[in-house]
Amino acid sequence: MLDAITVGEVLIDFTPAGSNEYGFQSFSANPGGAPANVMAALAKWGRKSGFIGKVGKDTFGEFLQQVLEQAGVDTRGLVLSEPYRTTLAFVHLQPDGDRSFSFYRSPGADMMLTPEEVQEDLVAEAGLLHFGSVSLTDEPSASATLHAVRLARSLGKLVSYDPNLRPALWRSLDEAKLRIREGLELAHIVKLSEEELEFLTGEQNLEAGTEQLYREFKTPIILVTLGAEGSFFRLGGECRRVPGRAVQAVDTTGAGDCYLAGFLLKLMEWGGAVERLDAAAAQSMAAFANAAGALITLRKGAIPAIPQLADIEAFLKEQSGNGV
Repeated sequence: MLDAITVGEVLIDFTPAGSNEYGFQSFSANPGGAPANVMAALAKWGRKSGFIGKVGKDTFGEFLQQVLEQAGVDTRGLVLSEPYRTTLAFVHLQPDGDRSFSFYRSPGADMMLTPEEVQEDLVAEAGLLHFGSVSLTDEPSASATLHAVRLARSLGKLVSYDPNLRPALWRSLDEAKLRIREGLELAHIVKLSEEELEFLTGEQNLEAGTEQLYREFKTPIILVTLGAEGSFFRLGGECRRVPGRAVQAVDTTGAGDCYLAGFLLKLMEWGGAVERLDAAAAQSMAAFANAAGALITLRKGAIPAIPQLADIEAFLKEQSGNGV
């Protein structure tokens, strides 16, 4: 049995790696893709996770399959495509570790997953299904994703969603908003950045923005990541800020994914229905998630930089000892 499964993208993140002998920018090929990062983190932390998606039957695709399997992620749902190539993303890092992306995906194999290729038995096997909006940008992957999510809902599974706005991948921001909101209608847990919250609601105020989403979609758990300041959550009518601790970030590529995986891990350990979750328990989950999200930024890449559970616990203890 699987604890969690995702439907979405796994790709190559080309991360800056200094310069070559001629002074030209060098890049290191790292496995990435937000849904894959979440499953890899859960697997590293002892949960049984799986992946549904498509890569090219090329060097990069075979590498990604190997990486997922080495991370402990079940790849029965991974399709290797002959005609389509694996999607590539070039990560551009700022001095503070923040990043932007350039995608090579016209079309990428991840866009070409069909509803018929979704292994429904894997969705039925898992307790939770996670998805993001990148697989909603094009057909047939959008239909495949929504098919998997609706199946999960019909089977009584928990559904987690990361809107993960990447403007460069959409034909227009109006289309992005419509499709992202379609995903919001299906999720029990939503993780947003401050920018994504403002994009969807027009609100910079966290309480007002999340209240707007809660009123419209009745989402039981809404999480907002705040970078070095920690995170914010809304649980029905109650909301709280959960302070984080600043670190010397090298690469923030997988921070939000690791944060979400940390929250989902603790939610699974809690084991109850999300409707019965109380604010004190959610605060503890978010504190763990903050620590996980902070520690992954200390190394470049996403999947290779996922911290060990022991390191997260030690970081939390030190943070508590410092009165943070």
